[in-house]
Amino acid sequence: MVQQTGRIVTIKACQLSLSVIRSYATTTERFVPKYKNVTSSDVQILSEFIDKGRNILVMTGAGISTESGIPDYRSQGVGLYATSKSRPVIYQDFVKSEKVRQRYWARNFIGWPMFSSVQPNISHKFLKKLEDLGKVCWLVTQNVDALHYKAGSTKLTELHGSTHRVACMRCDYKVPRSELQVMIETLNPTWRAFSNELAPDGDIQLSQEEIEGFQTPLCPKCSGPLKPEIIFFGDNVPKSTVNFVFEKVQECDKVLVIGSSLEVYSGYRFALRASEMKKPISLLNIGPNRADKLADLKIDAKCSDVLKQVTLS
Repeated sequence: MVQQTGRIVTIKACQLSLSVIRSYATTTERFVPKYKNVTSSDVQILSEFIDKGRNILVMTGAGISTESGIPDYRSQGVGLYATSKSRPVIYQDFVKSEKVRQRYWARNFIGWPMFSSVQPNISHKFLKKLEDLGKVCWLVTQNVDALHYKAGSTKLTELHGSTHRVACMRCDYKVPRSELQVMIETLNPTWRAFSNELAPDGDIQLSQEEIEGFQTPLCPKCSGPLKPEIIFFGDNVPKSTVNFVFEKVQECDKVLVIGSSLEVYSGYRFALRASEMKKPISLLNIGPNRADKLADLKIDAKCSDVLKQVTLS
């Protein structure tokens, strides 16, 4: 069972120039919260943990992608909750309200060129090498950015889905997000808005006045509402996916958590199950972690600062 993103094509919308994308790429460090310096002891202990692993279950969160330029929600001082009064879309609101869907797709349309242009960083590439060495039982990410897919990981479950896929809520129609971008441009030939501030799930902030006049895309097959294939706040991860990951917890010999506070239960439950099964757990993340008391090893540092020094054999 391989759960991964399909074909990814980056579309540059008329609202965003290539120079803006390049400028944005140079400011990615601003989304990384304050972090401690890495010690040689940290690197050595984690290297030994990984070296002795033969079937490691890896779990990643938003902290692995902040270095690529994607902000997160909870990081102290730099996350969305700390810097904005805006909050993510709630699943029930998206389903029930045409206005909410209009607001979501308008914001996502403007943010997509920048979001889809973000590239994997050292940490994503490290995990691809770890998989190539045959050490990865499975990789479970809470991120919806497809950066693990871009890095080449194949033993992959996107626990909360991916913004790179869109589906109709009434019928079986599905479309790559890149193709939907063209459909939206066709629907809105004169509508314009602009922002160079990206939000965690690929949208941007627009006022209600800016959103007025935006035509929301509908399913070309049944005219039903379209939804990105992600788990919105208030929605649940499919039971089949949860059960599949629990099977991987059973199969693995160790658990390595990178860039996640595991604050959300959808990810924490797997660390909890691993602890109950006496599986060794290592955490690499900036700041407190919900699984701190479960871990055999905790490294409080920036992911790439540690992983670029870990030697794989």
